[in-house]
Formats: sequence, structure tokens, C-alpha cells
Amino acid sequence: MELELKRDAIHCFETVADVTICQEETQEAIVPDACPDILRIVEVCGQACLTGKQAREGMATVSGMVRASVLYLPETGGCLRHMELSVPFTCQVEAPGLTSQGTILADPRLRWAEARVLNPRKILLRVDLAVEIRACQPCERTICQGVESAEEHGIRQLQEEQTTDQIIAVQEKPFTFTDGVDLGLSEGGELLSLRGEPSCEESRLIGSKLIFKGSVELHALLRDADGTLRTARESMPFSQIIEVPGAGEDAECEVRVVLTDLNAPAIGTTVGSAEVTLELLAQAVVRSQRPVTMLQDIYSTGWMLEVQTEEHTMRQVVDQSIRPQSVREILETTTLVRNAIDGWLSLGEIRQSREGDQMILSAEVLITALYLDDGEELQSVQTDCRLDCPVQAVCQCWCTAPGELAVVPAAGGLEVRFTLEFHCLCLAERRQAAISSARLGEERAKPDGTQPSVVLRMAAPGERLWDIAKAYGTTTEEITQANELEEGCLPTGRMLLIPRVR
Repeated sequence: MELELKRDAIHCFETVADVTICQEETQEAIVPDACPDILRIVEVCGQACLTGKQAREGMATVSGMVRASVLYLPETGGCLRHMELSVPFTCQVEAPGLTSQGTILADPRLRWAEARVLNPRKILLRVDLAVEIRACQPCERTICQGVESAEEHGIRQLQEEQTTDQIIAVQEKPFTFTDGVDLGLSEGGELLSLRGEPSCEESRLIGSKLIFKGSVELHALLRDADGTLRTARESMPFSQIIEVPGAGEDAECEVRVVLTDLNAPAIGTTVGSAEVTLELLAQAVVRSQRPVTMLQDIYSTGWMLEVQTEEHTMRQVVDQSIRPQSVREILETTTLVRNAIDGWLSLGEIRQSREGDQMILSAEVLITALYLDDGEELQSVQTDCRLDCPVQAVCQCWCTAPGELAVVPAAGGLEVRFTLEFHCLCLAERRQAAISSARLGEERAKPDGTQPSVVLRMAAPGERLWDIAKAYGTTTEEITQANELEEGCLPTGRMLLIPRVR
């Protein structure tokens, strides 16, 4: 006869893929008729935007667009010119267990972009992307808690109270906002490039509402009417709410905001105060510690049992922190630097490796700077660096670069300074076996004249009172009472009376 078990249904999300895809896209482009012939390409400024995501059977797909501004010097001489290009991209990653009901979280970043002159009217543009993709699949986990009507068949059960960390919600919200910005560009000046860097600075749960705040830092490269190049920064703050039904205020939330579109005055136009429209996507993951009662073992004092078990993954947060690192690098140049014009950094892949008991996170950072050399020629320089951060256990990590990138002339080139923050969530995982089904078998043999009603024996090292009671079909209470033991205490090196249930 099958025993009726009490079961606890846990509704959560499992991460079935969490990777960073690095890929390169190329595109040939013709110089527009309104632009002069190209003499030399100085630099390419770009922005990666997320345009679409799709979850299907075993596969996650992310698509987007790179908007690039190619800065060049014309053959006719004169000041810096530019041309605007758009490069679409699509990347896929295998995600076993993912279905169309899953949710894809994505964050595309432009690692670097470069252009090569094929002829004065044609260029080859290359962009290199790092796309973080995380696929989350809703699931229901069933854990057996105990037996219904356990006393009816002399059922004894061993239960354990535990907690497990789980993702209880994966939500997203697209939103748009428009604001006026003043880049300080006077008449006759020109906007050469514009980038937006969104970030979420604060998030918290109040009831079923997830409130998050942040800003988009606009970074503009400008040329004034007199030909002077300079940069301008403007911050556009935002505040939004996402409904998260069933989440308590003690839950932890992670919100990341990505840019899906940026509408501003056309690059090259004269702007003073102008309206900028940002289209953004907030992606939220909500985690919670949940209590779980697990039926670890079972037996009957009157019947033999046929028992099936299954393993469950239990997770515990061992560290959740932000680890900042201050960085100072020298970008070597082949000529003397007269003036630093602009600088920006791009974050690439976050790699994990193990050294002994420690997990080492390595972040790839690419730094680009524009400068005037001693001949007043505009030049650019790039370098990359790797930063390590030790952590423990299974780690989920992403990086941000808050604040500005400082670029100043230095001996031998340019000195750059910035702060990188590792956002770490470290989870300890362990597999825990629990009863999944139980069935009554044959009746236990009762003590008779050939079988003793009391057994005398010592406890083996590591043996529990439960193990002894189960082996002889008795109860822990009977053994405790017969040996006048304190509750939960099993002495070593002492003979125990084990009464058999009649």
C-alpha cells in the first residue's frame, strides 16, 4: 500500500544559462555624398543597444544594434568630421531546459570598434561585443515534508528544517522618459558623438512593489565654433516601480537597466538646450530565503517499507557584496601628449578561475583616449587591463564603473584613473537526499521464543539513536526510557538495552 505523503510545492526560477558571448561584426560602408573624402580615421565612438530577446526550446537569442560615430580627418584638410553607421547583431546560446515560458536577461556592451579605410569613399567597420545572457526558467519543485496519518501504521519519520535561497521572481519593465539637457554648445558648434550609460543605484521592495532609482549618464563629444574639441556630461535621473506579486520585504532584489534606444539631436547638428529621449529596459531578479521541511528518513515499527529517495539542491548565500577596486594605468603614446580630449572605458568578459580554495574573478577592461599631440594632431590610443578579485563558493558576478574616467597627460603618454566595482553573489550549494515515496511491505516479524525481546549492544562510532531504533524496528523513545538517557544524548562506550516492539 502506497503511503500518502505531505508535499510542499516550491515555485521558483532556475538559471539554465549564465554566460557572456563575445563576437565580432563587420560592415562595409560608403561615405555619404555630403561628407568629404577620408584621409585618416581617428577613432570610432559607439553604443550598443538591446532591441530584442527570445526564449525557445533549449535556446536563448538576443539581438541589438551598435550605433557608431566614425571620426575622421578629411583629405581636404580642416577640422574633424564624422559619419554615422548602424550595425545589427544577433547572438545565441544553448540553454538546456529553457522553454518559451522562460525569461531572458541580457546586457550587450561594445568592447571596441575600429574602422579601416578601403578607399577615400569606402570604409570597413569592425565592432566587438560582449553580451551577457542569463536564461531563467520557471519551475515547480516538490519536496516531501512528512506522512499523513503516520500513527496508523507505526510510522516513524525523521524531518529536518532547512532554508534555501531561490529566485522567486524575474520581472522586466520597459520605460521611456524625455528630458531637456544643456550641453553648452554655442551657435556654429557641432555634436560629434553621444553615448548613454544607464545604472541602477537603489532598489528596494515595499509590499509587492519593487521601487528602483538610477540615472543615465550622457557623454558627449563636442566641437565648438572655433574648432576646439571638448566633452560634456549630463545626468538624467529616473525612478520606476515594478509589480512583484508574492515577494516579501525581506527579499533581495537585483535590478539592471539597459539602453534600448537613444533619440537626441542628430549628430552633427548645432544644439544648445535639447530634448533627449531614452528608451530603457529594467530587468529585475528577486531572491528570497525560504524555510523547507524535508522528510529525510522513514520506517515503521510494524511493517517493512519500500522507500524511494531523490536529491534536491539547497543553496545558501555566503556572501553578497560590492568590492571596489581603484585602478591607475599609463597609456603609452608614440608622441608627446599636449592635451587629453576624451576618454572612455568598455567592460568585456568576466572570467572565473580557481586557485586552491579561492575563486578568482578576472574583469577585462578596454580604455580608449583621444588626445592632441605636440603637433596639434588629433590621435587616439587604446589599452586593456585585467583586474582580479578573489571570492568564495559558486559566484555570480557583474561589474560596473561608477564615476568618471580621469585622463591626464603624463610622462610617456596618458595617465588614466577609474574605479571598478565587482558585484558578487556567492552561493554555497549542496545536494540533499529526501524521501520521494514510501510503500508498506511485509509485516515485521514479532519476537517469539527464538528471538529475544531485548537486544544488548553498543553504539557504533557516528551512529545515531535514530539508526539503532530503525534497525530494530523500535522507537527512540523506547531506547531512551529503557536506558534512562537524556533526550537526544547517545553515550559512547556503554552497552544499551534495545527493546523490541511486540
